[in-house]
Amino acid sequence: MTSASHGQRETVTKDFKRRVLFVCIHNAARSQIAEAFLNGLGGRYFAAESAGLEPTEINPLVVEAMREIGIDLSGAVARSVFDLFKKGEKYSWVVTVCDEANQRCPLFPGHARRIHWSFEDPASFDGSHEEKLEKTRKLRDEIKSKVEEFVREFEAT
Repeated sequence: MTSASHGQRETVTKDFKRRVLFVCIHNAARSQIAEAFLNGLGGRYFAAESAGLEPTEINPLVVEAMREIGIDLSGAVARSVFDLFKKGEKYSWVVTVCDEANQRCPLFPGHARRIHWSFEDPASFDGSHEEKLEKTRKLRDEIKSKVEEFVREFEAT
């Protein structure tokens, strides 16, 4: 597809959705949050997915914290990063959102750029339900800020 002017070509390029995979250990919290935010905030440019090295159930505190801001993760299902790898899935970016995933995540085929964002695991939060929920809210907001920065940087290029 060619375009008559540089401005049109830029629009065609920007409208192409790039695939982004967020990876953490269990795909139960951080990667699910990042996927939801990127699809919501950057859905014009990106198609985000998430997966884990050892998939488990979605963290109920994450479901609760996301519901507070209008995002329903109650039906989210944890997926295996190795299943995606074996299928030969290709991504523009693979973003690890915890230190262990950064060390153990497979290299995906193609030209995926690897990025690492280190976030605390909500499964490790101590305290009462309300204290753990407050820490999960803070984590949610940190991930949202990082995703917003990622989208802004992409738009600037």
